[in-house]
Amino acid sequence: MSKNAWFETVAEAQRRAERRLPAPVYGALIAGSEKGVTLDDNIAAYSELGFAPRIADHHAQRDLSTSVMGIPISMPVIISPTGVQAVHPEGEVAVARAAKNRGTIMGLSSFASKSVEDVTAANPNTLFQVYWSGAKDEMVHRLERAKAAGAKGLIATLDWSFSHGRDWGSPQIPERLTLGAAMNFAPHALPRIPWLWSFAKTFRIPDLKAPNLEPKGGGEAPTFFGAYGEWMGTPPPSWDDVRWLREQWDGPFMLKGVGRVDDAKRAIDIGATTISVSNHGGNNLDTIPAPIRMLPGIVDAVGDQIEVVLDGGVRRGSDVVKAVALGARAVMIGRAYLWGLAANGQAGVENVLDIMRGGIDSALLGLGRGSLSELTRDDIYVPEDFARVR
Repeated sequence: MSKNAWFETVAEAQRRAERRLPAPVYGALIAGSEKGVTLDDNIAAYSELGFAPRIADHHAQRDLSTSVMGIPISMPVIISPTGVQAVHPEGEVAVARAAKNRGTIMGLSSFASKSVEDVTAANPNTLFQVYWSGAKDEMVHRLERAKAAGAKGLIATLDWSFSHGRDWGSPQIPERLTLGAAMNFAPHALPRIPWLWSFAKTFRIPDLKAPNLEPKGGGEAPTFFGAYGEWMGTPPPSWDDVRWLREQWDGPFMLKGVGRVDDAKRAIDIGATTISVSNHGGNNLDTIPAPIRMLPGIVDAVGDQIEVVLDGGVRRGSDVVKAVALGARAVMIGRAYLWGLAANGQAGVENVLDIMRGGIDSALLGLGRGSLSELTRDDIYVPEDFARVR
């Protein structure tokens, strides 16, 4: 990677992504529901937690490795599934290669722009994500396809409800890139020559289709918005439905979106192996607390019965260490790696993962810990009014 391409913080990756991407595309990356209270708290909550460092007996070498859903990983950071990564022509394939090169897991959205076959080929340690969407036979078809492609586990996402309102407006993204849509989008794209040229070199326009949702028996894959419409038109699942979905997958199964103790216990009842404490990156109901606030109560209630990961607001390696000290096995990152992808493709994602690794290692050094397993809540200061639990 050239010196000019390298960035030292996730914040710098975000600045470069903003400069490179058309405004509607960048807007889709930073948007949150309604006023954005949850979006802001996801990040700000980490600043309320302080470290309690040690000044002697430090370890010259630190072990950052762990495992999630039975998969060994080099550090407690995995890729959270995000849909249609049109910030770069290689999209999810570039992210998957970066994750493999840095020894971690790729989470692939069913709304992705690249197929599960291509992504698992790039990174065999891929988890396939599904929504409760469409008819049951179509859901089974998607799971069978993911299993055949080699996906190691399933992520069932239940932490997303549709918000019609964003106080700053929703980004204007066309359903299909027709000639008319391209002309309307041109004023945004033309000033972003490097982004436009990255697609022009491939002789392809940004793909807004969801190939992993191709119907059973063949046929054209829906557009992202077509898939979105199917999800909105599907009656929400009951716990019996979630149990049925779990029974269709004979491997590790993550239930994503848990924010309450009673839901965490139900996840155990239906046979989930892992839960993700998450609020869908601030795109679910606004004013949900940050996941890091909900984490301690959930870990206290069920942490000895099920694997717990956290998803939301992670921007630094120190954030990761705080989450692990509060009981998370690992964290999932979303916007952070998308900014890296936008800034510099696969190398940009690797750059973000390197930043995370460096921050984790530095925090462990300062805390006098030789491995993640040594972290405890005594390593951080937690304000009395910090946690939120139901």
